[in-house]
Amino acid sequence: MTDQVSDEAQVIPLRPGPARPQAPQAAPREPLWRDLVGEVLRRERLAQERTLRDVAEEARISLPYLSEIERGRKEASSEVLAAAAHALGLGLGDLLSRTHGELTRHAEVRRRPAGAPGHQVRRYDGLCLAA
Repeated sequence: MTDQVSDEAQVIPLRPGPARPQAPQAAPREPLWRDLVGEVLRRERLAQERTLRDVAEEARISLPYLSEIERGRKEASSEVLAAAAHALGLGLGDLLSRTHGELTRHAEVRRRPAGAPGHQVRRYDGLCLAA
């Protein structure tokens, strides 16, 4: 078995070349309220190290339904949201306030112009090998 070594060198640029014009990207869609409510409920439940079953039983909500709410699959009534919030030691106002905070945070990220602090900038994470 012989190993053949190529005489050709591979050039890897230290910096990316000039930016290529890209087609305009569609703005990310605004998150739905039910997605944000679900994120807040799940984050609070996990922060309390509680199981979905425990919270569902205390709130008197079926486990599959609470799971769907947390995943943003179901639009829950105010009564169901209040029950879930109370099972987590929150008031309905607390849940709605935290959800509003998430919505505001998402909106700020969407409004940031390119290059502004907090805006994601593409970086070149290449590897340079020199002989």
